Formats: sequence, C-alpha cells, structure tokens
Amino acid sequence: MSLGGWMNDILIGWGINPKVADMFDETLVAVLMIAVSVGLDYLCQSIFVGGMRHYAKRNPHYWSTLLMKRKVVHHLIHVLPGILVYAMLPLAFVRGRGMLELSQRICVVYVITAILLTLNSLLLVMLDLYNAKDEQKNRPLKGFVQVLQVLLFFIGGIIIVAVLVDKSPATLFAGLGASAAVLMLVFKDSILGFVSGVQLSANDMVRIGDWVQLPNGSANGVVKEITLNTVKIQNWDNTISTVPPYTLVNNTFQNWRGMQEGGGRRVDKRIFLDMTTLKFCTPDMLDRIRKEIPLMADYQPAAGEVPTNAQLYRIYIERYLCSLPVVNQEMDLILSQKEPTTYGVPIQVYFFLRNKEWKAFERIQSDIFDHLLVMVQQFDLKLYQYSD
Repeated sequence: MSLGGWMNDILIGWGINPKVADMFDETLVAVLMIAVSVGLDYLCQSIFVGGMRHYAKRNPHYWSTLLMKRKVVHHLIHVLPGILVYAMLPLAFVRGRGMLELSQRICVVYVITAILLTLNSLLLVMLDLYNAKDEQKNRPLKGFVQVLQVLLFFIGGIIIVAVLVDKSPATLFAGLGASAAVLMLVFKDSILGFVSGVQLSANDMVRIGDWVQLPNGSANGVVKEITLNTVKIQNWDNTISTVPPYTLVNNTFQNWRGMQEGGGRRVDKRIFLDMTTLKFCTPDMLDRIRKEIPLMADYQPAAGEVPTNAQLYRIYIERYLCSLPVVNQEMDLILSQKEPTTYGVPIQVYFFLRNKEWKAFERIQSDIFDHLLVMVQQFDLKLYQYSD
C-alpha cells in the first residue's frame, strides 16, 4: 500500500470525509515530493556548483570564472528538481486528475524558466569571452546579444503561455501575426535600436572609447557603452549622456577617432595684425632681422623682390614651426593671409601637433602662440587690439 493510501485509510477511520481525506493525503504526498526535490536541488548545488567554484579557484581559467559569475551551472541545476517533481506527481494525485494536470503544467513552466535563465547566462558568458579579446573591443556585440535575449524570452514566454492554456505554441505564434502592428509599436525603440546598432557596427561609425561630439551640444565625450537602446557617453565634465543609437545614425555627429589614430592633432588659429603697421622692408631692417633672429639669418629675398614685414613674419612662423619636434612635419603646415577685416589682417596658422592628449596639446599650442605673438614686434608689426 502506498503512503497516500495508508494515510487515506487512517483519516477515513478517524471519521473524516473521504473527499477531504483524498485531498489531504494527496497534498501531503505532493509536499513531501517538493521537499525531496528542494533537498535534491540543494544537494546538487552543493556538489556541482561547489565543485565548480573549487575548480575555478584552483584552476582560474577565464571561462570557468565566467560560468560561476553568470551562474550558468546554478540555473541549470534547477532543472533537476522540476523534472523529478513532474515525474513523481502521478504518485501524489492518483484521484485528482485536474490537480495533476495543473501541477504538471506548473512544473513544466518551472523547467522552461530554468532553461531560459541558463541560456541567457550562456549568452552573457559568450559576450564576456568576446569582449575579452582586444581585437574585438572595437566591434561591440552587446546590442546583438540583447536582441537574442529579447527573442529568447519572447519565444520562451509564448511557450510558457501555451503550456498554461494547453494550446500549441504554433497556434499562438500564428495568432501574433494579427497583432504585429501592436508589437511593432511596443517594441519600436528596440527595433530601431537594433537596426541602428547594426548600421553603427557594420559601418564602423562608433566604437567604445571613441571621442564623439553631437552638434546640439547634448554630448561631448568618450563612448563608454553601446547597447540595444542606448549609447552612453561620458562627457568631459564627467556627466553621462544617454543617446539612442538611431540618433547617431539619423543625425550628424563628430567622431574624433581619426585624430586619435592619426599622426597629429590639428591647430588652426589666426593672428590679427594691425593693418596700419604693414610696410615694405628696408635694407637696414632686413639686416637687423637677420642679426637678431637666428632662424632668419640666411634669408635672402628673390632678385628684384622687396618683401613686406608681414611676409617676413609668415616666413619666420613657417621656419619656427618646422624647427619644433612637437610639430608633425609630414602633415599639412599652411600659412595664409586671409581677407582683411575690421579687426585687422588675419594670418591663418594651420599645423598638426604630434601630442594629441588634451592637456599637453593645449599647453604646447599655447606656448607656441605665446612665442609667435611676442615675435610680432620684431618685424615692426603690431597686433590688432580693439579700443573704444
């Protein structure tokens, strides 16, 4: 005689209603089976998870550490008690067919949920392994993994609903076709984010670590994270701007990666000369400049040419910049006089510094222009300065 039948006979012998006795002994057996399953779960967790944790400590492989971090084994072990309870439920609910079916459906939902969590953890492990490779850091995969997570839980949710209502999952999927418009509306941002993420990655528009600047001033800093729905940018004031990926695809933005990976960072400034101080150089003036300015010691004007002091100043600027190791001589170095304005005659100074780090870049270019501004008076020139 089974435990349930033995308890049933005792309860009926005590004068308890047979229906109540049946319900009581079946519930008691079910509770015992659940207790056994929970005990088995804890035992398996102790054996397998504990063993895995011990292995990871003794042999700290990156993949084993990730399996523990993402709780892959932990979630997978939860499948065992669900299967055990499902197999033993017919022993508990011998008479209650309805309760048996409901309990088995709940067990199936539990098992499916455990499997979904295991698969989700495996996706995260694969993402971590992918991101650990230096050559893959420039092509973030997090957005794609998030899409797979959405699909995984969406399909899993449909299967769970199908189990609970006792319908075929194919029937539910077919019924979703009629509500596709609603789903498109609900998941609009996710769909746009996924498509935009594909474009950003395929066209190599943005990488983690890039310095990007949005024209509206909403973000100006380094990209820290690229996900399905957001691109996180840490601004230079340490605030965080969260931008949808489709904003970067649909609008213009500036990516400074080319400068960071190139041979130098551009300097493009203007020196405004007082127009009334421009004049032709006399022979005495040329001799004085050759003696007082070493970089101009070998200067000789072309035959028949009478240079201006502004022309000599531009020649000096070019020679001075070419003498500096911090200036990349292999990149453009351009000096040009622009159209005179009410603020004087602008001299454009355009070159590239080898040092691209922000703090050093600002210091070096400031030192260079301090020198150039002071040297103006050596050529009998004056800087334009507005006065009332």
